[in-house]
Amino acid sequence: MSAQNRSDRSFLKHPDRAASSPNSSKSGLGWLWLGLGLTGVAMLSATAGALLAVSLSSTPLMQTKLRPEDRGIFSQDDLAMTNMRMPELTRPVNILVLGTKVLNSDLGRPLERSGHDPLVNSLDGLSDSMLLVRFEPESHQLTLLSVPRDTLAWVEGYGDTKINEANALGGPALSARSVSDLLGGVGIDRYIRVNIQGIEKLIDALGGVKVYVPKDMKYIDQTQHLYIDLKEGEQRLNGNEVLQFLRFRHDGLGDIGRIQRQQILMRAFIEQAVNPMTLVRLPNILSAIQEHVDTNLSIEELVALLNFASQTSRENAQMLMLPGDFNSPVTPQDPSYWIPNYNRIDALVAEHFGREQAPAQAWMADPYYIRIAIQDSTNQPEAVDALINKLVEAGYRNVYEDYQWTEPLRETRIVAQNGDRDSAVDLRRSLGFGEVRVESTGVLQSDITIQLGRDWLDRQESYVRSDLW
Repeated sequence: MSAQNRSDRSFLKHPDRAASSPNSSKSGLGWLWLGLGLTGVAMLSATAGALLAVSLSSTPLMQTKLRPEDRGIFSQDDLAMTNMRMPELTRPVNILVLGTKVLNSDLGRPLERSGHDPLVNSLDGLSDSMLLVRFEPESHQLTLLSVPRDTLAWVEGYGDTKINEANALGGPALSARSVSDLLGGVGIDRYIRVNIQGIEKLIDALGGVKVYVPKDMKYIDQTQHLYIDLKEGEQRLNGNEVLQFLRFRHDGLGDIGRIQRQQILMRAFIEQAVNPMTLVRLPNILSAIQEHVDTNLSIEELVALLNFASQTSRENAQMLMLPGDFNSPVTPQDPSYWIPNYNRIDALVAEHFGREQAPAQAWMADPYYIRIAIQDSTNQPEAVDALINKLVEAGYRNVYEDYQWTEPLRETRIVAQNGDRDSAVDLRRSLGFGEVRVESTGVLQSDITIQLGRDWLDRQESYVRSDLW
């Protein structure tokens, strides 16, 4: 079935899904919405969970018909169970999330007479964003690994190419196989594909999201009718403004800077929008985005994942980026790639995705070798100098100041840029203040980035007062 035909249908009317029900499509529709309605009831009644499990066992949001040889890429066992209450995960789960942005020309169609190349409601183009999300029921951790779309990777049947091509060449199954190979064989249980029209509708359905825009963003592309015009500062963004925030790439880091903004937005989204009330509103949310989503998750599994995320604390939400570096194109015509660093990938996968590897060498945790970048949000140069001196006295010798963090911070953030939480916790213990975050929003070349807040100024003032007394 072509992407155009799929995009013209609601998932409630898709023939593949209708065939999975022994009843008529009208009867299947009734059972689906009954099940979704029970999601809200389940939050108030301990007996609703059993009914939920009975009525939500299919995959009504699935738009892709996987070939038999592709189904084995994903796990075949159930990920969730219901025992007289809300569905819960039964084990650690890895979900591949693909975000697509498909233009009319991407499907081989000509530009409109005006020269406009509009977005189309399709899921089959290049993956504009790629995430592997791990849910760990035992440790209550939620880990998101961003894979840059320009990552040079082996795509089966096509050789070395940018990993974002896998979705266009072979859909979610080939994307999952490529990501698994890139990470040394990490298993992938399910996939979710969503296009940017779906993101816009999702944000609007949830009432927007509050985020700090780190700089003025202005860009115009008349061909795509893309108009980005955001001002620096904290604000609540609606769906269209979120797309502007996510699609802006015109800074020194290109797509990597866009990934960092994605992580800023995702953390804000998890903290503000994913909560128990999200489950109550699930029928309305799915109704708004249904034609823009493709996933082999059952509704029961989706509810279990949302339930898990809604109970995840900030310190247990980790956001990583695939370790690597930019290549150096010889000419402007040469392709730009994100070159994976496989040694660091192995260490990251072992720590965060449950794969065994040899213990890390002791020198890697030695403060002398840890690269620490400081981003100041206080506009107090002397405070930065004092912090550097304190770090050097504590044995950290590879310390430097980098570009400013524009958002004024009350509390200092100690960012484990490459996912090394233990080293960040040790650093926090040495300083005696700050919030440890595992994410990739700091300086790319650092192991740890300190985004300096006013709590450091307050501590300095207390030091001065104690000296006077």
